[in-house]
Amino acid sequence: VQLQASGGGLVQAGGSLRLSCAASGNIFSSAIIAWYRQDPGKQREWVAAISRYGGTNIADSVKGRFTISRDNAKNTVYLQMNSLKPEDTAVYYCNAARGVSDPRALWSWGRGTLVTVSS
Repeated sequence: VQLQASGGGLVQAGGSLRLSCAASGNIFSSAIIAWYRQDPGKQREWVAAISRYGGTNIADSVKGRFTISRDNAKNTVYLQMNSLKPEDTAVYYCNAARGVSDPRALWSWGRGTLVTVSS
């Protein structure tokens, strides 16, 4: 199973973006879904996760600025990113995770979406 992220773009510092992660099938609605990001030359970083029932966990680096939500009826998970900073620039990916507090990804990586924050 591969999940496809979308919604990235170029935004000025202080701006907002909402990313979407979608897939088909019942397996998505029962999975813990997480967002990750990767800056070129750096390791992939876990950002946030949400359980099938809506329980969330957010990385300290984005807490208070990013929120994660899901619409199981649409098989979609969202990452709302506010007060964006240049250091948030990265390719953002979504994947199933082992746990809300366990960032190990379960599935193969799909296409990410590039977020560029200009200063």
